[in-house]
Amino acid sequence: MEPPGRTATVDPLLAEMGKNLNEAIKILEDGQREPEEDKEKRRYSRKDIPGPLQGSGQDVTSILQLVQNLMHGDEEEDKRDHRRMQNVGEQGHMSLLGHSLAAYISVLERERLRKLTTRILSDTTLWLCRLFRFENGSAYYHEDDRDGLLKVCRLVIHTRYDDYTTDGFVALSSRQPVIYQSAACRPGLGQHLCSQLGLPLSCLCSVPCNTMFGSQHQMDVALLDRLIKDDVDSGKLPLLLIANAGTPGAGHTDKLGRLKELCVQYGMWLHVEGVNLATLVLGYVTSSVLAATKADSMTLTPGPWLGLPAVPAVTLYRHEDPALSLAAGLTSSQPVEKLRALPLWLSLQYLGHDGIVERIKHASQLVEDELNSPVVVFRFSQEASAASSRCSAEGSFGWERELQDSLNRWLGEQLAQQVPASGVDVVELEDEGSCVRFNPLMTAAVLGTQESDVQALVEKLAEVVPLLSSTLRLREEFREEVYRHTSLGYIEDLSWPGLGVVRYEPRAEELDDSRRQLEVEKVNSELLKKLNELDSDLSFSTGPEFGPEKNCVFVGMATEDLDVAELVNTIASLGRDIEESSKLLENMTEVVRRGILEAELELQKANEEKLMEEGVLRQIPLVGSVLNWFSPSQSSIKGRTFNLAAGSLDSTESTYSTKAQAGRETPPTTPTFSVAQRLPGQRLFRRSAGGHDTLSETSSVGLAEELSLKDCSRNMSTAENSIELSQMSRQESPTPAESTQGEGDNDTEGQSQVDKASEAADSLR
Repeated sequence: MEPPGRTATVDPLLAEMGKNLNEAIKILEDGQREPEEDKEKRRYSRKDIPGPLQGSGQDVTSILQLVQNLMHGDEEEDKRDHRRMQNVGEQGHMSLLGHSLAAYISVLERERLRKLTTRILSDTTLWLCRLFRFENGSAYYHEDDRDGLLKVCRLVIHTRYDDYTTDGFVALSSRQPVIYQSAACRPGLGQHLCSQLGLPLSCLCSVPCNTMFGSQHQMDVALLDRLIKDDVDSGKLPLLLIANAGTPGAGHTDKLGRLKELCVQYGMWLHVEGVNLATLVLGYVTSSVLAATKADSMTLTPGPWLGLPAVPAVTLYRHEDPALSLAAGLTSSQPVEKLRALPLWLSLQYLGHDGIVERIKHASQLVEDELNSPVVVFRFSQEASAASSRCSAEGSFGWERELQDSLNRWLGEQLAQQVPASGVDVVELEDEGSCVRFNPLMTAAVLGTQESDVQALVEKLAEVVPLLSSTLRLREEFREEVYRHTSLGYIEDLSWPGLGVVRYEPRAEELDDSRRQLEVEKVNSELLKKLNELDSDLSFSTGPEFGPEKNCVFVGMATEDLDVAELVNTIASLGRDIEESSKLLENMTEVVRRGILEAELELQKANEEKLMEEGVLRQIPLVGSVLNWFSPSQSSIKGRTFNLAAGSLDSTESTYSTKAQAGRETPPTTPTFSVAQRLPGQRLFRRSAGGHDTLSETSSVGLAEELSLKDCSRNMSTAENSIELSQMSRQESPTPAESTQGEGDNDTEGQSQVDKASEAADSLR
């Protein structure tokens, strides 16, 4: 507080720095400031390819605009990133200002820098120790949240091995150190410590969790006691124990009070970490978490707990020898190193004690049973029923476990996409498998989660669970229906969270493997396209991008009223029509070519018969006209038509004979099916309210009739789209002039019909 009557003055450089920072953040957060023409140019620019450094330099606004483009440039292109960006807010601005101030302060005169950094470090350490009830503690600020534990391990080694400073690893050979950690610790934590400390992995002991009593995510204290005794008897030195106040997966807290007693008994160092340490700032803390204040060290992550960007993690520890702390790297004589605490120093002052407590309290109250654990982990699990005998036979740890893991991963992705402010994610637990986790202490302050978001999450969960249940129940029915069709192949893919995977198998046995593979790919690709054009609630896709199965149709989630038999019949019918249409198009050119050759032979044969029947004189133009005038000739030569659909030459007698036309029978065609009768507003593949309708030749399999190229050939055949290949016999006697002109055109008329057939073949190609 400034004394009364005195005006507070601010360094102009600091004021300018704050102003510039606010303007820079405004530019970076404003995704709409870029003009549309600039967006269009950037869309086609090579923004991901590094370019040369410009010689003339750029102004600050241009550089910030480039950063903004790199941050938001792919948002329109990539819609898969459904999580919204953290809302920085004013408290976040204070944290970002701290990084700018650290660069500014680092150029101060050395003595002033030392005094300032000492004040910043001592203030921040005092505030954190009081907030988290860690008395007489020191603090180490670090970017990597594992780095604090690493420095603590070095401190303990220096403390327990007097000659370690001079002899190094040789001092460890007398008694091998042992570091104990829970099996529920962060994956890779122990291996990282051994790698950085230069210790063999034999120095790491993973303690199993409870199997009989208590939580299955808590360290087994009795087993730990036996392991320590065995190590002591074998000449090893128990060095450090890593415990959890909130395991990374399920958020459970170890029995810290009992573990502290063991550490005192064997002279071990107790280190605690976990998300539940955040609740130490509240007025009421559970005894299990409160016991963490008696540990020798703890690691805190105030950034996600308070919604502060770019603030360091903090490791609080108790040790009375500053020389060993300096040797271990927990303290530094360099003033610049102490500036790591500056962003946190500014942010804590901005929030104040009440603001910090309020944020932690709000996140804890988003969970109903916050006194036990502020982390909620749940999993969809449906008991095997009589409808799924396969699940019952193989048990929950086989087929059903893997399938339900995929369903739970899908559930977590859907909840995170539909309610992004909830911050739910998918976590893999060793015993339970894939689960959905709601951890508000780590996400609420960052995402701004409110009670309404939790309610929306519950409502969405109520919508999705019945979908999961019906899909799991109908998978076996879908599998059995696919097996009833010889043209379909069922693909067992337990990682697919949907109704199932099916592949249409073409009946091209004469093809070799490579050509058959191409045919399978072509037919199933077209089948997927046709299915997506249908008016249904089902989703059809090619499956995961890097999945093992290709050239398949992946069917998505199914509702309770899905008619599985109708769906499978439609898939089979569409695939069959696509295959037949493909064969028709491929063979059309060859069919037309053979038909033209056959037509030429027929024309030649017809001309020879005409010559034998009418004689040579009638073929002479002038003489033939006179003879035809006095004695008209009744030719018995019949016309021919080329049926494109059948690829054959037919007689034109039935076409020009009324009696024959009336008595002609329609040749049999391939059976087709019409669309099933649906109620108004009813989507495809839905059972009606009256139950499952019996399938008939008017079932929905007839969708293929509307979507198949096969109908083109049927229409051509029905409409008698034929090509006339020979001249028709005249029904009346021609006049001399007509006869003369007709004789001149007689020889070319048949050839013109062949040319028409050739043109038709070319158009089909």
